Amino acid sequence: MATAAKKSKTVWFCTNCGNEYPKWMGKCPACGEWNTLVEKEVVTGKRPVSAAAPSGSHKPERLKDVSTGAEDRISLGSAELDRLLGGGMVKGSLVLMGGEPGIGKSTLSLQIPLRCPSLKTLYVTGEESARQVRMRGDRLGGDASNCLIYSETDMESILAEAQEVAPDLLIVDSVQTMFCPQVESTAGSVSQIKEVASQLLRFAKGSGIPVLLIGHITKEGSIAGPKLLEHIVDVVLQFEGENRGAYRVLRSIKNRFGSTAELAVFEMTGGGLREVANPSELLIPMHEEGLSGTAVSAMLDGVRPFLFEVQALVSSAVYGTAQRSATGFDVRRLNMLLAVLERRAGFKLGQKDVFLNMAGGLRTTDPACDLAVIAAVLSSTFDFAISGDTCFAGEVGLSGEIRPISQAGRRAVEAARLGFKRIFVSSYTHFDVKPKGIDVVKVADIPALVKSLFK
Repeated sequence: MATAAKKSKTVWFCTNCGNEYPKWMGKCPACGEWNTLVEKEVVTGKRPVSAAAPSGSHKPERLKDVSTGAEDRISLGSAELDRLLGGGMVKGSLVLMGGEPGIGKSTLSLQIPLRCPSLKTLYVTGEESARQVRMRGDRLGGDASNCLIYSETDMESILAEAQEVAPDLLIVDSVQTMFCPQVESTAGSVSQIKEVASQLLRFAKGSGIPVLLIGHITKEGSIAGPKLLEHIVDVVLQFEGENRGAYRVLRSIKNRFGSTAELAVFEMTGGGLREVANPSELLIPMHEEGLSGTAVSAMLDGVRPFLFEVQALVSSAVYGTAQRSATGFDVRRLNMLLAVLERRAGFKLGQKDVFLNMAGGLRTTDPACDLAVIAAVLSSTFDFAISGDTCFAGEVGLSGEIRPISQAGRRAVEAARLGFKRIFVSSYTHFDVKPKGIDVVKVADIPALVKSLFK
């Protein structure tokens, strides 16, 4: 009897939410995004049962009878990474780590088994050969006696090998290179990424083996593939920072087992990524006194306060049209702050080029950096250096007023610990306990800041 030929059809997938439609539409009805539908050919008919399905049956139970004990976690040999995950990696969890090419995803994932040899790790690479991984491991150093390298992209082979080896940790690099034979599309397509992630999730939950999944990001900065990929996994970590810079920030975007108000800072060195336990000591000014156009911001990212330098350069427009450029800061917010300076404080910056840079290659969205940006711009405009023992923490409103920021006390305490003698905050800032060892200067608006700072 002849085998019936497989039937195929063309469908349209939304790359943002993963929904499927029979025809193209400009706007996805599910998520509302425009121009996100891509055409894919899929095989119709009954799909084979995945080999990754967990064995055993589960019965419904009362909510009050569910155990509420602490999650069983394993340490990854990195204090910063363990803290970011909420105290270690939960057994049976699926963690997705994304970032730009060359930012350090593969380096950090390989450092885990090298620096924690007590973990039996299966490292699956679909982008490099075992020889390439070995060369990178020799450069990073560490103990590789308990790390198994498997160069493969077929999910059936990977899951079969993982079940046979039974590692303490499974690392897959990367999700875009893996494919499932039962899905008739190329690796990296929407349907392949969905099936690969689903099979890894079922494997992790069924076996209790945690899985670290590496993913690429798009040019817009989001993790490549359907948005469904981020919904499937338990934890989403994302690397930030410039490839040419020394510092990398690993941020928790989603965490079902801990807080998302955490970040870890690493420094890229010749021997891999080095943990930066106290970023403030590296990001504060590293130059002589007397330079204009610099100010130190007391920033709070999540629940972690640290101080870093804001650099500004104001000069006359050479080509007629003033330029506005910002590195690590939202250029639209910079334009707003410059407009406030011109309208509310009388500084004519319309014919001035303004360049702004966050030292260390960091990116910040904390509105408390507004005051430091204003101070740095004014310092460059007047060519007047701000004292190196002064820092700033305040949000600037459209009326030119200085608005209070959250957890000002923690920022002031961190600044005092690092040797700063003075901190500028809003007049409306309330401290439960006045910080010791640092003078708090309260200013109501930008003119008051100018009088206090440049008198």
